Amino acid sequence: MRFYEYESKALFARHGLPTGAGSLAQTAEQARAAAAQIGGPVVVKSQVLSGGRMKAGAVQFADTPEAAARQFEAVWPIRVNGEQPRAVLVEAKSAVAHEFFASVTWDGRRKLPVLLFSDMGGIDIEEVAAQHPAHLSRTHFSTLLPLTERSAKEAVAAVGISGGDLNRLTPIVLRLAQLFLDCDLTLAEINPLAKLADGSFLALDGHVEMEAEARGAQQALLAELGIGEDETRQARPPTDFEREGARLNAADHRGVAGNVVEFDGDLGLVIGAGGGSLTLFDAVRRHGGRPANYCEIGGNPSVRKTRNLTRLILGKPGVGKIAVMMNVVSNTRVDIVARGVILGCLDAGRDPAEAIAIFRIPGSWEEEGFRILEKYGVEFCDRSVSMFEAAGRAVAKLGGAGA
Repeated sequence: MRFYEYESKALFARHGLPTGAGSLAQTAEQARAAAAQIGGPVVVKSQVLSGGRMKAGAVQFADTPEAAARQFEAVWPIRVNGEQPRAVLVEAKSAVAHEFFASVTWDGRRKLPVLLFSDMGGIDIEEVAAQHPAHLSRTHFSTLLPLTERSAKEAVAAVGISGGDLNRLTPIVLRLAQLFLDCDLTLAEINPLAKLADGSFLALDGHVEMEAEARGAQQALLAELGIGEDETRQARPPTDFEREGARLNAADHRGVAGNVVEFDGDLGLVIGAGGGSLTLFDAVRRHGGRPANYCEIGGNPSVRKTRNLTRLILGKPGVGKIAVMMNVVSNTRVDIVARGVILGCLDAGRDPAEAIAIFRIPGSWEEEGFRILEKYGVEFCDRSVSMFEAAGRAVAKLGGAGA
């Protein structure tokens, strides 16, 4: 789940990272007042979850409060990647001498957090990595041992920084790494991390993402930042479909049958088993299918929960069929999922034999589940059919490229 820039900076400030003066505005008058309080040139920035604000014209500069109000009026209507701004952040404009990049994320291959640092900030880090690899350092650190200053200093020094800048940047990078660990983040990024004309440092922009499963542990922090329980915080605000999926999932504590993400395809997916669900989603696309959604199911959800999820997905405009699939190893009761999916089809006014393209859920009570599916004429398969092949069968039922 992603944080807005103003929330990221509030989190930075809590952990002793340097941030500038600024405040939120939702009207031109509020923007004028914020600029007047700052008392100098300001930056007027749209608050959206997606990137590309500068290219879209959603970041502007103003020298006076009256100009800040005008720039608010210019920025507010702009949709960045289709996203409406939540607010506009008015901040003091800084005299920048040099821009750096600092980020902490998770390295899935090493299964360790990695600290990325560059002396070429303010541009896409992918461009730096591709064209100027010597200007980007990668420093892994442990999640078991206490975090020390050494990792941060190594990361900064690796791109050739020394002297006073090294001494001033090291504690900033160290605090960013500690923030990453303390708040269960998947990304903590400052770009640019600016060195100002007076030699001090300031986080001019921030990007923070939190592990979705950490919501419970970080509930107090999220409440303090004003992040509601119904906010999924993907790269865009949640759709009505996604909000309803979250509501259905939260209404019953038994298992998981939700975490839906909406797409514009015609094959609805009821899939699960952690990484298996991502594998199945990718398999559908590899076969030429067009997923209508991503979702998670597992942990023995109740019949009612599975029923409601199925009805929701089949009720999405453009969905021709659904594919119900899980990984090879599963303790989920097949009969419970089968009953829920069948009832969901009937609730949606659909013939299960026509609506369900494939049913592949290896697990307990398989024979009972298969008997239920057989009764309604639903095509099913056991674990002898690979996930990739099952996805291909589902796409073929819709006449996709995999047919």
